[in-house]
Amino acid sequence: MNLDTTTERRSALEARYAPWQPRTTAQLFDEVADQYPERPFVLSDDRTYTYAEMGRWSVRLAAGLLAIGVQPGDHVAVDMANFADFVALKLAVARIGAVSVAVNYLLRHEELAYVLRQSESRVLITMDEFRGLDYLDCLDRIAPGWEDGGGGDVLPRLRYVFVRAVDSAQPRRGAPLSCLEAAGMAIPDEQIYAITRGVSARTVSDIVYTSGTTGKPKGVMLVHDAVTRTAYGSAYTRAFQDGRRIGYALPMYHVFGYVEAMVAVLFVGGAVAPQATFDPEAMLASVARHGINELICVPAMTSRLLDVAADGDFDLSSLSTMFSSGTAHSPEMWQRMLDVLGVEELFTAYGQSETTASAVCTMPGDALVRFQTTNGTVKPACAAGDPDLGGHMAVYKVIATDTGADVPIGQVGELVVRGPSVTPGYYNKATETAALFTADGWMHTGDLGRLDADGYLTLTGRIKESYRCGGELVLPSEVEAVLNRHSAVKAAHVVGIPHERMGEIGCAFVVPAEGAEIDERELITYCNDLLARFKVPAYVLVVDESELPVTVTGRVQKFHLVQRATEVLAHRAETVNQP
Repeated sequence: MNLDTTTERRSALEARYAPWQPRTTAQLFDEVADQYPERPFVLSDDRTYTYAEMGRWSVRLAAGLLAIGVQPGDHVAVDMANFADFVALKLAVARIGAVSVAVNYLLRHEELAYVLRQSESRVLITMDEFRGLDYLDCLDRIAPGWEDGGGGDVLPRLRYVFVRAVDSAQPRRGAPLSCLEAAGMAIPDEQIYAITRGVSARTVSDIVYTSGTTGKPKGVMLVHDAVTRTAYGSAYTRAFQDGRRIGYALPMYHVFGYVEAMVAVLFVGGAVAPQATFDPEAMLASVARHGINELICVPAMTSRLLDVAADGDFDLSSLSTMFSSGTAHSPEMWQRMLDVLGVEELFTAYGQSETTASAVCTMPGDALVRFQTTNGTVKPACAAGDPDLGGHMAVYKVIATDTGADVPIGQVGELVVRGPSVTPGYYNKATETAALFTADGWMHTGDLGRLDADGYLTLTGRIKESYRCGGELVLPSEVEAVLNRHSAVKAAHVVGIPHERMGEIGCAFVVPAEGAEIDERELITYCNDLLARFKVPAYVLVVDESELPVTVTGRVQKFHLVQRATEVLAHRAETVNQP
């Protein structure tokens, strides 16, 4: 790690953007496109789009949206994989002051209907098919007659649907995306640029739906200025060099891929190489093909990437950085990233949709023990930071879950956060928004953790995932850490399920290590030697890794595990461990 280079890169970012000027994502893009029109912005094996080309495309799409009557503040839903069209559409929606509703393209039927209805989306731009899913059939089921305009009684606010063909020149049904561009032909480019310049950076830019680890997703409202500030903070923290190129398969409907890559590279005139589907061989090959400097993954992707890289022969000479985050890593994975990929810089982070992406990150030059034991420290945001918060975008403290009082350094409690990157709330959910904040304006993260004397944060679990067995609080992460050290266990996920006598008891879902067989009673005996009795799971359920319900960031949806355990164990009287 060359810290002088880190200092120089950060100084260049500060010199260029201080003092901070609030700007929308489209305004930021135009600034960069004016300076570097012929630089590549979106890289793919099929085609590379320069800043100038992406600018023209987004202007034509914005003109089409304007022509069909989309007004500032209207909601435009984009249900699309990581195609270049997604990038152009995000910019187009931002240009006219409308709000982008990023839809998880894996949602089906009622799940999709809920998001479109709850977000009050006026326009939907979707795919015809992708990865075996038929999106037009889905629309037929939830909004019969959508081709004739509108979403009917189910989606009363929906007026237009445009379809992006994935494997053919035209979609088999519905108005092709080209029709949207054609609709705005009479509107000159300068009119769109003038509208773009007039959009306030203080307005809502995006509604991002939570992954739903605890139930029904909520639409998190993001503000333009928070998006660009957070992205700048990421570029500054990770010390982007001029023209940085980032490869990733994280879907851009999630803030990780959207803010940490697509928007962040704008500050250095960089480029992104998004994959529509994660393919470790293709991602590694793209490093040489496109000169990728940084890869961004969740741990499950990182693990596969390392396995393929270790067994293959790839030119990774341009790759300097690995950013892996989203869930816990095995301690040895960090050293393996250095050894197998040959990178100089590692990063992990912590954040959520409600903080507009990461608010906490490891720092350049951090020792491996920081990665193995913490999630990082609050990001320095320099020019984009809040002077009242020490130049940060967000600050955290730890409070007691029962009283709300501050807890001492090193003790576990709920993490709460405040700062300009924090969401104003959930769309059309006043009750949930009110519950999101404390009386003095701190946002509840719902996460349990602790801060050390150096300001580094360590996650220990989720409040809603903890449970009480016989009145004693159990943090699943503690039990999982013990189980994961067993040689026969690849991964363990612990949940609490209702119990008549104890209130709740633990159930461990265990994925066996390759070639191993799980002896449930032996595993319980192992836990009994290392844990207090109330923490030892009463049940062990052996599962295949593919059976685990996960979010896009690889996080296991434990409320689904609770449902499954309750159903499976309803008729099983005997427990492996008597609570």
